Amino acid sequence: MKLNIKGIITNLKPGFARGEAARHARRAYQRKPFSFSQTVFIAALIFLFLPLLVLILYSFNASKGMRWTGFSLVWYEQLFLHSRDLWRAFWNSILIAVSSAGTATVFGTLGAVGVNWYRFKLRNYVQTISFLPMILPEIIIGVSLSLFFAGIKMKLGLLTIFIAHTTFNLPFVFLMVMARLDEFDFSIIEAAHDLGANERQTFLKVTVPICMPGIVSGFLTAVTISLEDFVITYFVAGPGSTTLPLYIYSAIRFGVSPVINALSVVMILGTVALTYLLRNFLKYIAAK
Repeated sequence: MKLNIKGIITNLKPGFARGEAARHARRAYQRKPFSFSQTVFIAALIFLFLPLLVLILYSFNASKGMRWTGFSLVWYEQLFLHSRDLWRAFWNSILIAVSSAGTATVFGTLGAVGVNWYRFKLRNYVQTISFLPMILPEIIIGVSLSLFFAGIKMKLGLLTIFIAHTTFNLPFVFLMVMARLDEFDFSIIEAAHDLGANERQTFLKVTVPICMPGIVSGFLTAVTISLEDFVITYFVAGPGSTTLPLYIYSAIRFGVSPVINALSVVMILGTVALTYLLRNFLKYIAAK
């Protein structure tokens, strides 16, 4: 039996051509020269993470200086067993960050819902004014709050730091929740009302879950900003209300202590773990 080789080749030509084209495309992609954007991206990664790697490395250095003298855990021992003032400042920062971020999240979320849902004459002005703490230099906010507390004769301490941090955290939460509400489908609210849900049930069981990614993002942003703030805290802190940034600033005036390096490594690990957990939590909320 004779095979019609010509016919077979003719029938295979389209698929064969497509396969050849795909192979040539892959080769062309593989041979693509290293682009400028890739170079900039890698340089940015090195610029961002190389200091962290150096910090982690020197937290295990046996000596205080930059000269490597051997691997040691002495600075972690010093951190966990002999740094009472540092841990007091750390827990002050955690307390202020969580409480001020939580308060800012509640009021920022309610404010965003109110501005987004209700139409009133001063709506645009309210939105503009709410962004002022994000635009103004921190030193101006710090000085103005310090004068305000002095004017009402309020003793400087953890409470004044809490009020100050809540004030400048509000716009960040407001902005992130507003961004989420801009994509909100109001027909869902009408459907909930048609099914017999009252305003409270609709807000807690419909609005809040839909806005949860924006709420969580706003809370995390507020916590981060509060933890690292130095300028505003410096103006509104009183005796016995030292936060971690204030403690580190006062400590590095006499030289960078390796204990600070060890603390930074612990905070990096904690941040990575918290980010991983919250990422999974947001995935769970989105799937639900």
